[in-house]
Order: sequence, then structure tokens, then C-alpha cells
Amino acid sequence: MKKIFFLLAFFALVNSSFAQIHDPVKWSTSVEKISDTEYDLITTATIEAKWHLYSQNVPADGPIPTSFLFKKSADFKVVGKTIEEKGHTVHDPVFDMEIKYFENKAVFKQRVKINNSKAFKISGEVEFMVCDDASCLPPTTIDLTFLIPANKATAAIVKTDKNTEVSEEPNADSVNDTIQATETIGDKTKEDNKEPVAAAAASNSNKTSNKSLLTIFIIAFFSGFAALLTPCVFPMIPMTVSFFTKQSKSKAEGIRNAIIYGASIVIIYVLLGLLVSAVFGADALNALSTNVWFNIIFFLLLVVFAVSFLGAFEIVLPSSWGTKVDAQADRGGIIGIFFMALALAIVSFSCTGPIVGTLLVEAAAGGNQIGPIVGMLGFSLALAIPFALFAAFPGWLNSLPKSGGWLNTVKVVLGFLELALAFKFLSNADLVLQLHWLEREVFLSIWITIFMALAFYLFGKIQLPHDSPLTHISVGRLSLGMLSLAFAIYMIPGLWGAPLNLISAFPPAQHYSESPYGVGFSRMNSGMPLGENIEIPDGAHLMPPHNILAFNDYDKGLAYAKKVNKPVMIDFTGHACVNCRKMEQNVWPKDEILPILKNEVVLISLYVDDKRPLADGEEIESKLYPGKKLKYIGQKWSEFQIINYGANAQPFYVLMDHNEKNLTEPVAYTPNVEEYHNWLKKGIANFK
Repeated sequence: MKKIFFLLAFFALVNSSFAQIHDPVKWSTSVEKISDTEYDLITTATIEAKWHLYSQNVPADGPIPTSFLFKKSADFKVVGKTIEEKGHTVHDPVFDMEIKYFENKAVFKQRVKINNSKAFKISGEVEFMVCDDASCLPPTTIDLTFLIPANKATAAIVKTDKNTEVSEEPNADSVNDTIQATETIGDKTKEDNKEPVAAAAASNSNKTSNKSLLTIFIIAFFSGFAALLTPCVFPMIPMTVSFFTKQSKSKAEGIRNAIIYGASIVIIYVLLGLLVSAVFGADALNALSTNVWFNIIFFLLLVVFAVSFLGAFEIVLPSSWGTKVDAQADRGGIIGIFFMALALAIVSFSCTGPIVGTLLVEAAAGGNQIGPIVGMLGFSLALAIPFALFAAFPGWLNSLPKSGGWLNTVKVVLGFLELALAFKFLSNADLVLQLHWLEREVFLSIWITIFMALAFYLFGKIQLPHDSPLTHISVGRLSLGMLSLAFAIYMIPGLWGAPLNLISAFPPAQHYSESPYGVGFSRMNSGMPLGENIEIPDGAHLMPPHNILAFNDYDKGLAYAKKVNKPVMIDFTGHACVNCRKMEQNVWPKDEILPILKNEVVLISLYVDDKRPLADGEEIESKLYPGKKLKYIGQKWSEFQIINYGANAQPFYVLMDHNEKNLTEPVAYTPNVEEYHNWLKKGIANFK
């Protein structure tokens, strides 16, 4: 009777706060027959407008990915991984990473091999997280059921639709009770299930990924110019011009041959990009970008490239390749010109190979199938344009600087840059494994050392194997050395907690650190309004980087608020909540907001996506879903928010007194600083 009374009261509360309870995703399941022994389990998410569901492939330290788990059974065997549609891939400025998500609809397919000729059910579950422009919902787990028909059935598709409500979290029995009768659906349903949605998603994805592809192109283009200034490539320019001058009978023919030569260089490198895309594919590139072994292997690969550029050895292709290609180049005509361009690529490989390899690694790490192609297009254009122009207009050669030791300097500088980039991949692997071997201070120390060494090299204090004797330092070399030294000095305060906004995409986040508040931090001199020589209270911590005193335990935070006679501000948040980070980074640090959070309220941050298990003995029965137990800390705070405030989205802020009564109406995502400030001041005034 008590449960019934509570449920009636709860639904009355939900009804009164209907605008705050969000239920944006409906799930349905179906089964598609592939052969007598194989089926595709199809899970479809129907997503309300303005909300988006995250992909299965989300980089480490990003939002919660969608994940599927199928209950093991002797009746079937899972084949491969769950595949998904293309979706949208955008660069998220808060997480500072490429993130893939779905809008309106998402279809996931899992291939299974059947070991039973009788009809049976496959049980599974999906865990997911959804966000809109203003809030995120806590991670939710939904039970799924798939009906496999008897083997003698000839139905191509057996549809078992179930519109499952996110907020209700039904158990497997409730899904089984509502499975519809088996029905045969012909090829039309297959076509309907296919890809009008995927086509629309692809169109939108192309718009959102233009920025990242443009970035790849620009980086690759300037990398091509850098390759042009290496000792393997630059001396080839006058040799190429000499060849075309002798072979061309007229100026018009010389220009035509030069254009063909430049186009051949572009075709060769773009074909390399196409090969990488074809071998890996978009899904594989997305998976590789967060794969530990991918990051470790490319860390080692870039270290090898860097050491090669520094002069320890040269990476060369077999000499027989160059000999055979040279023989073809002597044939003349368009074919001969193409093979001459191929000869350039082979001969210059010891200098261009590491750059090309790095570009392909970076493009692949972005998870975009077109990335390697765009990268090679940018690189080859920068390489081809000067060759074609000088071949067409040989008189321009007189304006070129002479070859010399400066070419090796360019190569060495690229080696230092590749070495620095290599540690980004090692850092990715460390973050995924959470080993804490390459924390922020260690990463920054390595980069500071690399760029200090580069500065000393440019100042002539360090000499490497292939360097020419340095009698003086040119203005360009001095300027580059000063720039490298300034960059190294700029990074040093990062060891003491400085944000380093110029390179925020590279080092680990500030919380992934030996000392999240900076080297040499002391709680006594933290600037907190706790008085002189007063320790941080039990259960509290300082939130980096603003050093706001915060509790993650509701009871301890409330007890401390009573002790110091301050109102409580509850911050319902999440580790993977995008808009929570926006508030913390863009609103909380403002001059009119930060002093209030530090001095006038007691902050209690409750993470609804905290996957740490509750301590033994603290597991409690869910009040929303009788019969289920809350196992995780995040589940406890998520249910606490729904029951007490009729809301399930984050961020969500509450100001209350010591009797747990609201001082003003709670608010959600409030990016307007003035509006948020007025809300704080109103609640504090009501408390006083």
C-alpha cells in the first residue's frame, strides 16, 4: 500500500513538473534474416527533435558512448561488433575532440550465428546518454529482446517492436510481455529500413565535418611546403627544370608538360590517401582513433620518423624501385612524365616519407574516411605547384636560394616537431588505460625539454650528424630559435596549474595530474575563504582550476553549511555533461560569480553519471522502480534529483536553506552571466 501511495504521489509530482522530465528516446527491436544460420539484430532509436544520441565510438575523456551487451546463450554466438550508421561528426570545443552523434533516428545492427533450430529469444541491453543544446540526461540502461523464429520459417524479417520509455527502465519481462506476433515482411521493408535516414545523416555530417577537413587540408598544404625545403626535395627542382627545358621544343609544350608533371604528383599522393581509406574504412578509422594499440604503434612510428630526421639514419625505399621507374621515365610522353613524378616520390622518400606518414596518422586518428585523401591532396598540391611553375618558367630559378646546410636545418626542425607530436599519441593510450604514467606535468616536462633543445639547436649550441659548420646565425634561424624558446617558457607555468589555452588540445586535462591544482599547491595558501591555517573540511575538495570548495557527499555538505551558516547550492552535474563544463568554464569564473561560489554558498556537486559502485551495505532499493536496486553512486543522485525536483537533466542548480527548502526556483543551463548572477543573489538574499 505504501508503494502504491508513493507511486501516486511521485506521478503527481512528475505531472506537475512535466516540462522538466525529459524522455527523448524510444527504442524498438527487429530481426533480419541473412541466411539459415545468421541473423542481424536491429535496434532502432527514435530521437526527439533537438536531442542527440552519442555514438559507440567516443574518444577517452569524452561523453558516455552508446554500448550494447547481449546475454550469453548456447543458442547463438555474436559475430563481430555492433555496427552503426554514419551519423554526424563534429568538433566539440568543450571536450576539445571530434565526437560522433545521431539525430532523429539511429539504427544499430549486430550479426549473430544461430545454433538452435527452434524459436527462441535473445536478451540484451543498451546503455546510452542523450543531450540537447541546454542539458544532458544521465546514462540510462534499457533492456532489449529479439525474437528468433524457428529455422523452418522463411520470413526475411521478424519484427518485435517495443517502444521503451527511457524514464521507466523496464525489465526484460515487461519487454517480453509486449512482443508482437511474428509477421512476414518482404523486400519493401528491407528497403524502408535501409538508408533514407542515413542519406540525410550523411548530408548533415558533411556540413559539420567541413571544418575539420579544411584543417587537415591546410596543415597538409603547409607540410608540403615544409617537405619542399628538405635536402631530398629542394635540389630536385633545378634538375627537373633542366629535364623539361631540354625535352620541350617550344614554350607552350614546356608549360603543358609541366602541368602534366604537377598533376601526376597530385595523382600519386591522392592514390596513396585513397588506399589508406579503402584499407581501413570509416568505421575502422573511428575505432582506431581511440584504440590503445593504434596510439602506441603510431607513437613508436613517429619516434622512428623523428630520429630519422634528426640524422640517426635514413628511411629509403629499395633502390631497385627507383631504377625501374627511371627506366620508364625515359619513354617520354605523358607516361614518361608520370613515371618521372613517381621517381621524385621514391627518391625523396627519406624526407617526404616521415611527413606523409605523420599526415596519414593524423588524418586516420580523426576517424574521417575522407581525411587521408584530403590530406594527401593538400600535401601534393604544395609539392607539385612549385615544381610545375619552375618547370614552366625556368627563368624563375634565379630567385631561388642556393642549396646548403639550411636544408638540413629544416629537416631537423621537422624531426623535433614530430617527436613532440609522438607523445600526443602515447598520452592518448595512457588516458584510455588510465595508467597515470604520462600525467600533465610529465607531458609538459617532455614538451618543454623538446622545444628547449630545438631552441639550443637553432642557436648553434647543439650539432647533429649532417649539420654543416655554422659560422654565423641567420636572422631567420635566430627568430625561429627565439620563438621556440618563448614557447618552451610559455609552457612552464603549466606545471603550476596554468591552463595553457594555446595548446589545450595536446596535453592531458588539468585533473589528469599528479597535483590537479599545480606543482607546489598548499591547501593553506590556496586562496580559499577558510581563514588562516584552516584545513579543508572532511568530505570536501577544491575544484580545479578555480579552487571552489565543493562536496560530493550530500549529507557532509549540508552539515558543513549548517556549521558555517551559509546556504547550499546543489549542482546536479555529470562527468560527461557538455553544458556542465560550459557553465564551469564560461560562467563560474566571471568576476561577479566566482566570489559568490567561493564565499557565500556551500557547493554540493552530485554526479549523476558516476559509475563507481555504492559501498557494501549502501545499496538501496529504487523508489522509482520497486524491485530494482541502485548499484552506482550516479544512480543514487539521479533518482534523488527526479524525486525531489521533478527533473532529470543536467546541469541543474538548486539553492536551499538548512531545512532543505528552496530559496528560489531551481534553474538549468544558464549561459547568461547576468541572469545567473541575479538568480544567485536572489537566493542568498532570501536566506539572509
